[in-house]
Amino acid sequence: MSDQTLKNKKIIISAGASGIGLATAKICLSRGAFVYLCDLDIKSLNKLNKHPLINKKLFTYICDASNENQVSKFFDKVKKKTKKIDALINNVGVAGPTGSLEKIKSKDWENTLQVDINSHFYFTKRAIPLIKKSKNGSIINISSTAGILGFPLRSPYAASKWAIIGITKTLAMELGRYNIRVNAVCPGTIKGDRMKRVIRDKAKFKKVSPKKIEKDFISMSSMKQWILEDDIGKMCSFLISDDSLRVSGQVISVDGHTERND
Repeated sequence: MSDQTLKNKKIIISAGASGIGLATAKICLSRGAFVYLCDLDIKSLNKLNKHPLINKKLFTYICDASNENQVSKFFDKVKKKTKKIDALINNVGVAGPTGSLEKIKSKDWENTLQVDINSHFYFTKRAIPLIKKSKNGSIINISSTAGILGFPLRSPYAASKWAIIGITKTLAMELGRYNIRVNAVCPGTIKGDRMKRVIRDKAKFKKVSPKKIEKDFISMSSMKQWILEDDIGKMCSFLISDDSLRVSGQVISVDGHTERND
């Protein structure tokens, strides 16, 4: 029997067709929520469209989150389905280039910040009027432990994730009067395809084996284990639920306690 802690709550998730976004969507659905999910990955969306909950509680849309016009059109479509939203999960983010700062190409730096920061702005700006109609609204920004500790060889990514912390703290101050909570979740080393690419790129840059880099990443936390996508989804579910009614402006790591980030 499914947990109904999110019963009938209406949730928007960006970049929700795979990874953390999809894991979070599935958890929210299992707990009774309606989910409005968008992604740029058409192949993953098509696969998801075969989900038995489609047209019942899960709605999927194609949207490039870094394109303000497409984000506006996405919200126009959502507003045809519902007049209010209870939660927004800003999950969009690219890993960005790997390398020392002086060797990073300007276009790669600019693209990382465009996607990882501006997408949050576009989504949040359009979601706020809908969330104000909720009795207990929640905005969750997916940052990273790189947004707390820094991340050598990943300066554009770290810069963008630090920016998300600043946005979170500021919005919590702006929106508290409307009973809207704003929090940041900082995943540690997540087991999945993105980390495989990060490990591959770092191994290539350092001229060592991917296995060594993988071992190094796991050793960075006290618990010496991968973080799972579901771990992030469960934290998001808590921050949307009524169990977190007075939790706002917080930066919450789900990382097995990161001891270092080198």
